[in-house]
Amino acid sequence: MRTFFKRWAPALIVMLAIFLISDRLPDFHSADHIVKDTGHVIGYGLLACSYLYALGPVKQRYGLAWIFAILYGISDEIHQSFVPGRSSSVSDVLLFDNLGAVAALSIYYYVLTKTNIRRNQPLRAAETE
Repeated sequence: MRTFFKRWAPALIVMLAIFLISDRLPDFHSADHIVKDTGHVIGYGLLACSYLYALGPVKQRYGLAWIFAILYGISDEIHQSFVPGRSSSVSDVLLFDNLGAVAALSIYYYVLTKTNIRRNQPLRAAETE
């Protein structure tokens, strides 16, 4: 049970951070879209990687980590529709949450494979399944 919480703690922390930030974000005036869209990319990139950490970096689980991040993005947009001064946007999920998740998981995979190749070590069996 302790291992379960240890693996899922980063995802839960990122989910909580996204929820709290999305509930309290101020208006950034002329930079509003840039700041919030960049926040979506970074936040959902971190979330996708934290899901992958919880699931284990097996090739088939990259897709599951991405799906979890997108589903959380959808739930966050629904949450935002109830926050005064905020609105929900399908494009936030389709563009920015998706971009962040895919980019972060791609970078994670690239770094993982390059690191193992440089060490002349084959990928562990769990990573190639």
